[in-house]
Amino acid sequence: MAFRIYTKTGDQGKTSLIGGTKVSKADLRIESYGTVDELNSYIGLCKDLLQDDISITILQEVQDRLFTIGAELACDPDKATKVSIPGLHESDIVFLEKEIDRMELKLEPLKAFILPGGHLTLSHLHIARTVCRRAERCCVRLAHESIVDPFIIKYLNRLSDYLFVLARYSGHLMNVADIPWKPRTKGH
Repeated sequence: MAFRIYTKTGDQGKTSLIGGTKVSKADLRIESYGTVDELNSYIGLCKDLLQDDISITILQEVQDRLFTIGAELACDPDKATKVSIPGLHESDIVFLEKEIDRMELKLEPLKAFILPGGHLTLSHLHIARTVCRRAERCCVRLAHESIVDPFIIKYLNRLSDYLFVLARYSGHLMNVADIPWKPRTKGH
């Protein structure tokens, strides 16, 4: 039997968590994993724009971790599920930190805030970074009212740092300079 993409079960604004609990599609848990899904999709776009094989491979790993995060957020924390979902580990966060450090070795130290832009690829990486920050904020809000694995929040925090550095590093590889923010002086 083929799997149907439409079930019509959500037509009334409800959906089911893994475990069967029905919740509103406006529920913060749904917003959280939906934003993680948006991030995962956006990272797919960024991956398609990049030319650096190492960065592409890393983003493939990141997409796998984001799918894990989405699945974990989609579970009802008050019910046991029959689905086995792999968890995040400290090593996932350390991996991102090592990649940040590796890329920063090739970059000039930041001396000012930078503006997103300069090349289509860099702009998309910065948008992915801001979607990641939104996903992190959603998960922090969810953690105030429900159970959220602290590694999820930590991973999303580090991932946004990684995406920022990846945008700068990609610019370096493409010979596109950072665009420093030059605030207006008073009176102008």
